[in-house]
Order: sequence, then C-alpha cells, then structure tokens
Amino acid sequence: MIAKGKNASELFPAVVKNVASKNIEIKKLVYVYLMRYAEEQQDLALLSISTFQRALKDPNQLIRASALRVLSSIRVPIIVPIMMLAIKEASSDLSPYVRKNAAHAIQKLYSLDPEQKEMLIEVIEKLLKDRSTLVAGSVVMAFEEVCPDRIDLIHKNYRKLCTLLVDVEEWGQVVIIHMLTRYARTQFVSPWKKDDDDVVEEYNENNFYESDEEQKEKDRKVKKTYTMDPDHRLLLRNTKPLLQSRNAAVVMAVAQLYWHLAPKSEAGIVSKSLVRLLRSNREVQYIVLQNIATMSIQRKGMFEPYLKSFYVRSTDPTMIKTLKLEILTNLANEANISTLLREFQTYVKSQDKQFAAATIQAIGRCATNITEVTDTCLNGLVCLLSNRDEIVVAESVVVIKKLLQTQPAHHGEIIKHMAKLLDNITVPVARASILWLIGEYCERVPKIAPDVLRKTAKSFTNEDDLVKLQILNLGAKLYLTNSKQTKLLTQYVLNLGKYDQSYDIRDRTRFIRQLIVPNEKSGALSKYAKKIFLAQKPAPLLESPFKARDHFQLGTLSHTLNSKAAGYLELSDWPEVAPDPALRNIEAPEAAKEWTVFLGKTKKEKPSEKFYSESEEEEDESASTSATGRFWETNLHVSFFMSESESGSESEKEDKEEDSSDESSGSSSSSEESSDSESDSKESTVKTTSRTAEESGSEDIKKKAKGTTTKRNASSSSDSESSSSEESSSDSKSESDLKSGSEPGKCRKATSSKKEEKPVQDRKAPNKKDVFLLDLDDFCPVTSPVAVSAAAVLSPSLAADLEGLSLSGSSVIDVTTQVYVPTKTHELLHRMSGKGLAAHYHFSRQPCIFGDRMVSVQVTLSNTTDQKIENIHIGEKKLPPGMRMQGFNPIESLAPEGSITVSMGIDFCDSTQTASFQLCTKDDHFNVNIQPPVGELLLPVTMSEKDFKKEQGMLTGMNETSATIAVAPQNSTSLVIIERVVKAANLGVVPSGQDNIHRFAAKTVHSGSLMLVTVELKESSTAQLIINTEKTVIGSVLLRELKPVLSQG
Repeated sequence: MIAKGKNASELFPAVVKNVASKNIEIKKLVYVYLMRYAEEQQDLALLSISTFQRALKDPNQLIRASALRVLSSIRVPIIVPIMMLAIKEASSDLSPYVRKNAAHAIQKLYSLDPEQKEMLIEVIEKLLKDRSTLVAGSVVMAFEEVCPDRIDLIHKNYRKLCTLLVDVEEWGQVVIIHMLTRYARTQFVSPWKKDDDDVVEEYNENNFYESDEEQKEKDRKVKKTYTMDPDHRLLLRNTKPLLQSRNAAVVMAVAQLYWHLAPKSEAGIVSKSLVRLLRSNREVQYIVLQNIATMSIQRKGMFEPYLKSFYVRSTDPTMIKTLKLEILTNLANEANISTLLREFQTYVKSQDKQFAAATIQAIGRCATNITEVTDTCLNGLVCLLSNRDEIVVAESVVVIKKLLQTQPAHHGEIIKHMAKLLDNITVPVARASILWLIGEYCERVPKIAPDVLRKTAKSFTNEDDLVKLQILNLGAKLYLTNSKQTKLLTQYVLNLGKYDQSYDIRDRTRFIRQLIVPNEKSGALSKYAKKIFLAQKPAPLLESPFKARDHFQLGTLSHTLNSKAAGYLELSDWPEVAPDPALRNIEAPEAAKEWTVFLGKTKKEKPSEKFYSESEEEEDESASTSATGRFWETNLHVSFFMSESESGSESEKEDKEEDSSDESSGSSSSSEESSDSESDSKESTVKTTSRTAEESGSEDIKKKAKGTTTKRNASSSSDSESSSSEESSSDSKSESDLKSGSEPGKCRKATSSKKEEKPVQDRKAPNKKDVFLLDLDDFCPVTSPVAVSAAAVLSPSLAADLEGLSLSGSSVIDVTTQVYVPTKTHELLHRMSGKGLAAHYHFSRQPCIFGDRMVSVQVTLSNTTDQKIENIHIGEKKLPPGMRMQGFNPIESLAPEGSITVSMGIDFCDSTQTASFQLCTKDDHFNVNIQPPVGELLLPVTMSEKDFKKEQGMLTGMNETSATIAVAPQNSTSLVIIERVVKAANLGVVPSGQDNIHRFAAKTVHSGSLMLVTVELKESSTAQLIINTEKTVIGSVLLRELKPVLSQG
C-alpha cells in the first residue's frame, strides 16, 4: 500500500505490535512502515522505544541500522537523550553500514534539537576519521548540515577524503566535492593569477628599452607569483577521473570544482564531459545547459570546438531550445557568425513562437557584439518585418529599435519603413517601439512624424496603456520641435489623456502639460523641457541574462533560480596568503606512538641481560615467521631488535646496519597502516615486511641465527635443547631456506605450534590486551606445499614465548595449500588459427611468483609445424581498468613438434572479466583471451569451526547469498561433497562437528576478502547452500556455479 502511495496510517497500532517479531523479514518491513509514519503517530511510536533500544544490540547489522533510522525518525524532544546515546554507540559500531546510518541520524537530531550541536560535532569529528567509503559521504553531509563553518575538522581528513573520493558512492561523491570546493577556496591561493602573470611576462619581454636589472626584477616577481600547493593539485588530480562517471550529478560537481578551483588553462577538460551529458534526459540537459551558458560568457574557448552540439533539434522542448540559443549567441565570433546566422534563419521559421522571438533577440545581440555583421543583421530583421506572424514582426521591431539607437544617422529609411508598418502591427510592444523611434528621431523624419501622431490620436482611446504613453511622448516631442503643425494635435491628445481611466496616463498627461505648455503656474523646469525630452539617450546594452548568475556557485539551486536559496553557502574569495599547509599533516598513528614510548623506556632503563635474551628468542622467531605479515608482530620484532642492538651485544657496525634496516621497516609499516582499505593494508604490509627482511641482508640473518642458537642452548627445557641442537646442526640449511623465501612454510608451522601451546597463550594473554583492536592474523601469505615437522622450526618453549606476542582474542585464519589441483585445460589458441602454434592454459592454484594479488596461469605452447617458430612473446594488452598482467619472457625459438610450459600472472581485480592480449611470433599477431572461473580467484584458508562461525556472524544480511538445491543421491556423502566443491572452486576445508554440515573457506586473491561456503544437508535429498562474503557479486556467481556441481549426478 505504501509503495502505491496509499495512506496506511490507520494500521499503525496493528503494525507496531509486530515490532518485536523474531522474523527478520517481518522486522525489516515493520521498520520501513515505522519510518514512514512515526512522525504522524508519535505517541504510539514511543511505546516501542524499548524494542528499538534492544534492536540496537542485535547481531544483524541491518536490524541495528534500521532501529537507529526509526528511532531518529520519531521527532519527539523527550527522546533526544536516547537518540544521542544511540548515535554515539552506532558511531563506534563495527559495521560501516550502521556508522553510515549514525551519520544520517545526526542531521535528524540536529533539526529536532539544535542545542545538541556541540555533542554532535564530536561525533562528526570521530566519523570523519572513518576509513570506510560507505561512511564518508554521509558524514560529510552531516558536517555540511550541522557545522559547515568548522573547516578545522577537515584539515586532518582532507587528503584521506581526496583519496577515497573515487570509491565513495555517487551521492557521497557529489556532497564531498562541493564541500572540498568550499574548503579549497579558503586554503589555497588563486591559480588564476598564474594566467595573468604569463601575460605580464610576455609584455615585459617586449619592453626593449628597459635595463637588464629592471627586466630581471620583473621576471623575479613573476616567478615568485604562484606555485600550486600539492594538496590543491591532489584534489584536481583525484577528481579528474570522475568526469567519466555515469552519474550526471557527479560530472556536474567535478565541472564546477574545476571551474572554481583549476587554473584557466586546465578548466577546459570539463567541456567534453558536459557536452556528453546533453544526451541525457531533458531535466539533466536543462541544468547542464544553464551552467554551460554561464561558463561560455567568460571563457568562450572552452566550448567552441563543440559548437554543433548546441544546434537546436526539432524535438527539443522550448526551455532547452532557448538555452542552446543562448549558448550559441555567447559563442558567436567573427569566424563562426556566418554559420550561426544561417542556423538562426531556420530557427526564425520555427512553429514555436516563443523560440522564434528568442532567436530574433539573439540576432540582435550578435549584431551588437560583432560590428562586421551589424548591417547584415539589420537588413535581415527588416526583411522579417514583412513576416505574416505578428509576434515575429513585433520582436523584430523591438530589436531594430535597440540597434538603431547605436547609429541612428545611417538608418533614416528604416525608420520610414517602420512608420508605414504601424497601421498593420497590433502588438502593443511593437507599436510602442515604433512610436518611440519616430518621436526620438522626429527631426530626421519631419514629414512623417506629424502624420503618425494624427493617425494615433484617432485611435488613442482604443490603444493599450503602453502605446498611449508613447503617443503622449511623441506629441510632447513634436510640440517642442514642430509646434506649428502639431500644437493643436498635441493639446487634443493631452485632453484625451486627462480623462483616461488609467491613473498612469492621467498622471503623465498632467506632468507633460505643465512641462511643455507655458502658463502662469509653470515653474523653472519648462525652460528646459526640450533638453529633458530630447536628451541624447545611451544605446541599450544587449547582454546575456546569465551574466548576473556568475556569483553563485555552479550546479547549485541558487544558480538555477538566480536567487539565493535557503541553505546556500557562498564561496569565499581566494586568500591573499595561503594558511599553513602543515595543518593537513596527519600525526603518527596511536599504535606507533605507543611503541615509540615503549622503545624510549627500554633505552633509559637498560633492563637485565636475561630480558634481552628472551626478547632475542622472540625476535628470532618473529624473523623466521616475518613473511606471515602480521603487523603487530613485525612492530614487536622491530622494537625488541632495536633494544638488543643498542645494548652493546654486537659491534657498532652491526648496530648501524640493524638500526637502519629496522627503522625503514618501522616507517614503512606505519605508512602502510594508513592505507585506504583493510585489504590493501594487509597486502601492503606483507610486501613491506618481506622487503625489509630482504634488505637486512644475508649477513644479518646469519648473525641472528647464530645468536639465537646460543641462547636456545642455554634454555633449561630438554625439548628446547634438542630443538636448538637440531637447528645448529642444520644452520646452513636454515640460512638457505631464509634466502630462498621459505617463510610461508614456517608461518604455518608457527601456527600449529600456537595451537599446541594454547594453555600457555591463555596464561600470557592478559598482559597484551591493549593490542586487540585490529584483527590482522590473516596476513599470512600462501604457503609452500612442502611439509616439515614443527619441531624442526620451533621448540615448545619458544612457541609459548611467541604466544605472548600474538593478538589476544583474535581468530587464526591462515592461507593453506590447495586441496585439489585442477587438470582441466582451456584452449587459448587453436593450431589452425595460430598457423601451427597451439596454446592451452590451466590454473595451477599455486602462489603467483609475480605478485600476491595475481592469479597464476600455466600456458603450454606447442609447435605443430615442421619448422621452428621464433620470438614467441606477449604483444599488446587490452585489459579492463585496474587489471594487470605479467607475461612470460620471450621464447627465442620453439622446435618443430616441440612444446614448452610458461607461467603468467594476472590480477583479475576479483572479477571474471576477460584478459585480452596478443600472442605474437616473429611474423604474426594472434588475439587471445583468458577468462577465469570464479573459483580460481580464491586462495584456500584454514580456520577453526569457532572462527568460521564468528566470521560468518559478521557477514550476514546483504553479505549473505543462499539457495536451496536438490542433491543427487550419489552426492550426499561427505567425501563426494568435499571433492566436488573443492574441484569447482579453490576452497579450504574447515573442520565441522556435524555430519550434515560442510564448511569451506577462502580469500579473494586481489583484496583478501573472506569467502565462506556452507553446505547443509537437509531431509528429502535437499541442501542449503550459503555463501557469506563482502564481495557480493563474486558470491552470487560462485553460488550459481556450485549449484549444478552438487545437483548433477
């Protein structure tokens, strides 16, 4: 009923009863209803407040967000404290969707109770620091509503907002761009001075007689004038790609940003995008054309190349036609005026009379602005005077009148011609214009003017008020210049006006009579009557009606209406001196500060040697597992290692080397911590850690290994002794393993040791509770399939020590080896198409050697001819945006009947888009494609059943896709289900305590997003297939691919 627009408010009591329903679908519908009618039925809505408060704690993010939305929709002042508390809690929610709704609720609460402004600003400040793209647009909208003048809140978040802009939803992009436009106008100096200075510089070069010193001084001033702030450039650079957006509002927002902020030489790039929007519907065209009309007045060059795009179509509505005509007139110059006048001739014949009249006005403006065509336009307008259409004739008369005022001496014949038309023209404005012209230039047509007055005096009583006023003016002017012929006629007209029904006419009559007819009561003004009536009138200036709109920000409602709308925020003028750019510098992250303080204390206190020996054991183990990419463990490794190096246990040279390498590790880690998305942060941290490990050099690794071996031998544990002896005996082997990058295997071993030593972990965990805010355990890269016993790497006591460094309360999610290696190959190039060269590919499900985000593809090339094929290589790549590909090294030659297998890496960006490229030989180029099944975009992970359920609980609602399928009888056993699922997709098997439920887990290769698959067998040979993931598109495609796998026999 609500969707159809029907009033359903009578059902409010009955619907409210269902607010406590446990059925999620019903609860969602009730919330939608309450949001619609809560304001109308406030008393009844208040009864369900306690239910909303309970719902704010619901595990489902959709329910929490909906409860907050309904709560903020009940506009009753008494619940303001409850709303405030709910918004504060929601602003710290783990779900970005709930935080987004908290930002929306801020605006509602502010409109209900403006006194809460200060508390709301605190919440806005907190949400502005949020890194989620889902939240950014909403919180900036709240900022604009509540405290648009608090620019200081934006300083620290400016660069982050610029970076996130491309990934924010379209509505948020518009809001952020408009806010950043206002911000930039207060923080940066004008880039437009640059263009003016360039002109000055050219002028200076032409001053031949100036001394060299003066010239150098001027050049120095010019050079000092302007340098664009890097942050200013960042904003322009990051908004430029949005000109390709499919949303017209986003394109318009970027266009106005470039118009108001970019140097004039760069603003031209928006013109092509704006012209593209003219293919949209008429409402969008209207707004875009209005803005183009304003732009084209100041900078014609921007739109001159697209002149034909503004030609009027017969299907355009009048409002669009008029705006296009306005733009064409603005763009008119000596080069294109002849083309435009031919176009205007066609428009004058239009059946749309309003548009035809506007065209005549446009011709008049062209005639005024371009003196070369003034006579041509005037002659054309005179020809239009013989048109059958009165409106066209009337408009022509009005425009001719304005043109004649510029040079009346040359156009006496036109005035005579217009006087003859007076009998036939009935439009009041046109008749009034002709009478004004004859009266103004009556001395040039002395014979015609009295006769015109005689004719109009006859029809005076039937004329329109506008015409009557001009008849009185004509009579007064003729009385002053030719009183012999017109004295009695003028007195007759004045007597008629004296008793007219309009008070304007009567008033004008009395004024003129006293002024021109001398009598006893006449004042001193009558002496100057001739100067008053026949004074030289300035020629009218024909200007664009859009010239006055430039002071409004483009794209705003105020600009469209040409008047200041409520809530409009004016753009400030550019500052003479830019404020300090250091305000936008971001402080070091809190976590890094804590470790810095910790390091400082270590240096001052200089603890005992025993502490260092323990830390060195931990440091050695964290070094051996550094490829796991755990951010906090890396930082701990850095801190302990720096402490050890300063203790004097090694030489000064070693101290310097280790300090420098570890400082670079720490700085790169902290910089990675501020990356935009969690997945990017995880992956970049892996790269940073591995890179730091490589930089430290093999020498450092040897020294660490030896030092660790010594300390292990000192341990009291028998297990430790045996472990350390094993490790010392295989010292060279461990060194070679470290060099060859075998850390992934050790990562897995460390994980298994952690599980064995769980009691120790529980004992040590309370000491590290301050490090549990980030769940970064899933940084472990893909492991090598080589299996080595854990005892060869970690002793139990060391594992226990390392547990103290792990994140307490965090789930263990590690990338594991593939369960199934696919043997199916796909044809890349047929031997007939490839002129004897055949190519097949398959997905090896192995870690890609070219990059962590890439999928490994094995390509087998075969020569089926009897001659060798030379120089086989990858040619031109035609990849979708964001996709990357690492090809194989060129193959010099392939022998007849020979074949070779090479590896490629492709970053598919978590999509099933096709990677197109050319496979080339010495003589030919062949276009080939690789399209991945969605199951090959995953890396299998291992986790406990408890962790699986925890992660699944956080990926419900919009992140869950499910389907019920009929399972073939032969597919209902555990082994068959596992075999079929892992064959179809690269998933890891999660242990399950129930026979009828099978769980699988993986991560996407590109972004590292979790993919959780559950197959729950039901009665009557059916199964529930559930997929939980943030990547909903991939989840739905995977669901579609797994359904036939389980249902087919």
